[in-house]
Amino acid sequence: MSLIEIIAGVEAREATLTVFDSDPDVAETLAEHFTDRNVRIVAEQPADGPGGYAVLARDGEFVTAVAVDELLPDRVTEGSGSGDDSDSDPAEGPEPSEGATRRRVGEPILDHLDETMFTSYTHADMVAASREIEDRAWRLGDGTLHAGFQTLDVLTNEANTYDRLGEKDGLDVHAYAAAEGDAPPPDHYTVHVGRTAEIRETWFVAYDGGGYDEAKCALLAEEREPRRFYGFWSYDPETVDTIIGYLTDRYGPSEPVDGDETTV
Repeated sequence: MSLIEIIAGVEAREATLTVFDSDPDVAETLAEHFTDRNVRIVAEQPADGPGGYAVLARDGEFVTAVAVDELLPDRVTEGSGSGDDSDSDPAEGPEPSEGATRRRVGEPILDHLDETMFTSYTHADMVAASREIEDRAWRLGDGTLHAGFQTLDVLTNEANTYDRLGEKDGLDVHAYAAAEGDAPPPDHYTVHVGRTAEIRETWFVAYDGGGYDEAKCALLAEEREPRRFYGFWSYDPETVDTIIGYLTDRYGPSEPVDGDETTV
């Protein structure tokens, strides 16, 4: 399974949220808020039974069901105290009373969506997303971090950042790039020069969590247009392990470049 196939596999695991509600605006509202999630919103009119609920399914199998009111953006979870919302902006909805917490849109099903798909990240978006994973690896300071830079020229611009990451005693850092430009002299990390198209066409950062499943995270995307990327975020341990396992098996340990070797 290649990196491109991993992206396709996540895309194919798209979940379906079927909204049974007499108000068609409900499904439209949820669709707007789930545009960056790997879920398709389908509106269904309730038949003979009650409405006002939604069913999440994946691969045709039931995952969970929840009341529509629990998914809407103006849903408030009551705590203690009471409030007077007479001065609230109608466009914003009533303010939560003291001790109440405004619920995130779709919160009851977010835990069931392991991957976040995106369809048109810019280069700046990808850099920002990568920094979040790099920061997690830096803060924990243990485990293994894998990052793909597409070309050696790009990696050279990030050499100082990755040397600094590699200075963490417990953090093993690996960088991957196609042989375009000169390899920077890595002092504290390993450079893998890939002779494959996927290294040139993908951008990835994957962190193994340093022994904690809940800390595992990965970003994997394909450049389908110049400086426009399609791919996904994932905090699912199995997905992160798949990416890192593939990179380790395919590109192997570091060794000097000689002829058609794939790593350095």
